[in-house]
Amino acid sequence: MKPKVTNHRQGRLFEQRLSDLLNPNHPLLLLAQLIDWEDLERELSIHFHDEIGAPAKPVRLITGIFMLQHMSGLSDENVVRGWVENPYWQLFCGYDFLQWKFPINFSSLSRWRTKIGKTGMKKILAATVECAINVDLIKERDLENVIVDTTVMPKNISFPTDAKLYYKSIVSLVRFAKKLKIPLRQTYKFLSKKALRLTSKYAHARKMKQAKREARRLKTYLGRIFRELQNKAESNKDLKDVLGSTLQVIGKILQQQRTDKNKIYSVHEPSVECISKGKAHKKYEFGCKASLVLTHKKGLVLSCEAHHGNPFDGHTLKQALFDAEVNSGKQVKRTFVDKGYRGHKIKDKEVFISGAKKRLSPHFKKLLKRRQAIEPIIGHMKADGKLGRNYLKGHLGDKLNAILCGIGQNIRLLLNFLLMKYA
Repeated sequence: MKPKVTNHRQGRLFEQRLSDLLNPNHPLLLLAQLIDWEDLERELSIHFHDEIGAPAKPVRLITGIFMLQHMSGLSDENVVRGWVENPYWQLFCGYDFLQWKFPINFSSLSRWRTKIGKTGMKKILAATVECAINVDLIKERDLENVIVDTTVMPKNISFPTDAKLYYKSIVSLVRFAKKLKIPLRQTYKFLSKKALRLTSKYAHARKMKQAKREARRLKTYLGRIFRELQNKAESNKDLKDVLGSTLQVIGKILQQQRTDKNKIYSVHEPSVECISKGKAHKKYEFGCKASLVLTHKKGLVLSCEAHHGNPFDGHTLKQALFDAEVNSGKQVKRTFVDKGYRGHKIKDKEVFISGAKKRLSPHFKKLLKRRQAIEPIIGHMKADGKLGRNYLKGHLGDKLNAILCGIGQNIRLLLNFLLMKYA
């Protein structure tokens, strides 16, 4: 059913309101007054059915928790625990009396992310941009000049090696067989663990022949279990429906070679891509590419989109600018990018690329010089937010995490601005 609405207009006999106890000039409380919660409730309530199911939790509660979570870079469990301990967080989410119990179950945040999807997250991001305009953090004309860049949003996987992939595939298949009560001739539980340990041991000692021998042994164990389950799945349609996708992923792991494209790097996240950005300290990263659009002056995030397939930066520019215009409600006129965007084919906007200073006036040279201001902001989004490691599953998780990281960065900017303004 439609979400509830928190209503604390009626007082309580033996309790005092948080709004009477807490500092009214605290940045979080000032920000809570700027956000149009009624508009967010109206926009996000359309994702819920009118009559079916129990009433959902209040939109302001969940939206506020999302903002606080990505502002602080916390997990689902830690943000809910912190909410109970922090009265400012409670008042920010619309609770005017102190709460002693968890407001939601930890898993509710995961269900809400899936329910409201990419469209709902963009509504929240647009609300933060509107707040920045209302509080004079940026002017409307500042939305016309933007900086665009891409970065890698790593997935929550360990560095992939053949031995680890084989071992995790064995563990996954044996777990499925045990859950579905499928008898196996041999699980190789202890032998595979021993082979994985020896692979690491020999590789550390630079005995690569012995390490490769143990990796081949793991592949042999995996092949035996895989073929046994595959044969049983072919004769049982119900079993094939349950194991089909898992067997397909593991079959590709068994067949892939070093020079192949679109390889599998993780059993539980098969859509992860290997991306090389030319970094000296980190040659390869495993995740997906994220495109960011920031205002030229203050660095407010107008768009943060995840792109799969490791596209060329110039091909992501058109979609990034379109999303920024939708979120801000203002047309972008000038875009400042690095040399990776050469060949973008954008003709209806002015695109300034680094290195073209000789053909520009002093004014535009100065504007283009500020393009590199996006780099430390990306660093803050990775260090302070959750852009540095994405824990959400699948392609949808990538897209949602990218937008939420943009929301968290805007909330940090707004709080810092309000703190300096009213300190």
